[in-house]
Amino acid sequence: MKDNQPQAEFHIQVKTDLEALTEVLEWLENIVLPVLPGDLWWQCRLIINEGFTNVVRHAHRNLPPATPIDIEVAVFCCYFEIKIWDRGQPFDLEAKLHSIEQEQRDPLDREGEMGLVFMHKLTDKLCYIRTEDCRNCLLMRKNIT
Repeated sequence: MKDNQPQAEFHIQVKTDLEALTEVLEWLENIVLPVLPGDLWWQCRLIINEGFTNVVRHAHRNLPPATPIDIEVAVFCCYFEIKIWDRGQPFDLEAKLHSIEQEQRDPLDREGEMGLVFMHKLTDKLCYIRTEDCRNCLLMRKNIT
């Protein structure tokens, strides 16, 4: 059971604003660089960048800028998790990823979908669930070893 206990947990809440991404990435750098192997840093940065950007541009598109976005990073012995909570409408991530895989288009033509593809390829677990408090949680897990 020791593997299920995080070695470190971090949380930040920001407003729905693309400019808050700078704050999120600075926060991430301060907490993740000391506890993760260096080769995982750029992957962690990319997936949180894409996840946060998708919340602002899509999930919170019609919500006030003051709507909070919660981000949690938990580091376990063999993996780390990033959770991003939004307050938008539910979204079927699995169906969208399946749709992208079925299309026969050049990946470079998928500007609006490349973030999902990156998150899917760079994580070992990716899911988007509706929580009991009417929020959505994007869960991204990456193995360390």
